[in-house]
Amino acid sequence: MSPLAFGWTGFGILLLFLALRIPIAASLLLSGLIGLFSLNFSMSGDAALAFNSVMSLLARTPYSFIASFSLVAIPIFILMGAVAFHSGATSEAYAAARAWIGNWRGGLAQATIIACAVFAAISGSSMASASAMGRIAVPEMLKYRYDKSLATGTVAVGGTLGALIPPSILLVLYGVFAEESIGRLLVAGIVPGLLTALSYMIVIWLRVRFRPELAPSANIRMPLRQKMRSSLGATQLLLIFTLMIGVLYTGIATATEAAVVGATGTILLGLLRGRLSRAQFADALLETVKTTSMIFAIAIGAKVFVSFIALTGIAPAMASWVSGLGAHPAVVLIGLTVVYLILGMFLDPLGILLLTLPIALPIVLALGYDSVWFGVLLVKYIEIGCITPPVGLNVFVLKAAIGDTVRLETIFRGIGWFLIADIIVVALMIIFPEMVTFLPDMMLGGY
Repeated sequence: MSPLAFGWTGFGILLLFLALRIPIAASLLLSGLIGLFSLNFSMSGDAALAFNSVMSLLARTPYSFIASFSLVAIPIFILMGAVAFHSGATSEAYAAARAWIGNWRGGLAQATIIACAVFAAISGSSMASASAMGRIAVPEMLKYRYDKSLATGTVAVGGTLGALIPPSILLVLYGVFAEESIGRLLVAGIVPGLLTALSYMIVIWLRVRFRPELAPSANIRMPLRQKMRSSLGATQLLLIFTLMIGVLYTGIATATEAAVVGATGTILLGLLRGRLSRAQFADALLETVKTTSMIFAIAIGAKVFVSFIALTGIAPAMASWVSGLGAHPAVVLIGLTVVYLILGMFLDPLGILLLTLPIALPIVLALGYDSVWFGVLLVKYIEIGCITPPVGLNVFVLKAAIGDTVRLETIFRGIGWFLIADIIVVALMIIFPEMVTFLPDMMLGGY
């Protein structure tokens, strides 16, 4: 059997494991180990030698991979988001947006999008954003008789901003596996992330304009002094975010060092304002350990599987095959778009990223596309996958946060109009790639 045949068989075994609902970390690890053993045995004919080779790789890979300085940014970003949540930053972001625009028709829904964007700027997690905002914004909108599908759909799509607006855990992992500058990737996500948030707000405005019954006027009026006071916490968080991106953009710090700046600022802010107790900080640390362990377990499994795929030569073979088709690069890109949207219906975001990257990235680079641009586009695809049925991970996270208040079908129904906005944003990113790359191209540092 040729190495390519071994490679495709390995993919088949992986899909079988996933179909059997074996956790993705174990599926990736087992598929990679089985593939490596089979490939080594076919070349040497010695089972003991093949086994020792696989065990040697298994002994080296976890430590050598996790010891990467770039990956240190992930637990720090997670800690920053956990501290912000436990110190009440999520509530403050929503309260600030609610104070300024809550009185508009549909204002509470638009305030939710703004609060999701603010929380995304300090959390880096789509699921964390959806869960946190679900507990705060959905009851508030239902209190003012907002349509249930609009209220929950807004929170579900707003949560996806955490995957794109820096700090983004997915972009960090993409940077590590693609060997691309993490700093450039994080900065590149700013414009598409803000454009996505703006498109969601426009969708809300259009829907309530033509169907006012979806969002009755909340009649929330506050004096200017109270509005300013309610904005204090959110403003301070935005200042921390600006400082973090500033030191990264100017080349003063690497992505990991910028993460330390952000996390330290968030912790100090919580302590100085008396919003972060010892128990809350302990909860934030425990949450960080749990989430980091889950992410790194999947990443280690993916690293082993990628090592196997690299030996089979599938990636260059696929790149050569696609180039030989003579199809226009845009046609190939549209094909990849369809594949990612379908995968998003069935797999979790991290699994999609790490499973497809070894094959998709060489194809994209062979077509002449920019690696940073594709990384942001890929995360945008994953962002859409977080809200598409039948899986739609953000939808299930939101459902768990709000309980039986709203039916699952109602949440999915409220997402439809927002998907149109997502498709428009993706089209703009493909037609005008400069909207993604112009900020990182002007960075003073190459981190």
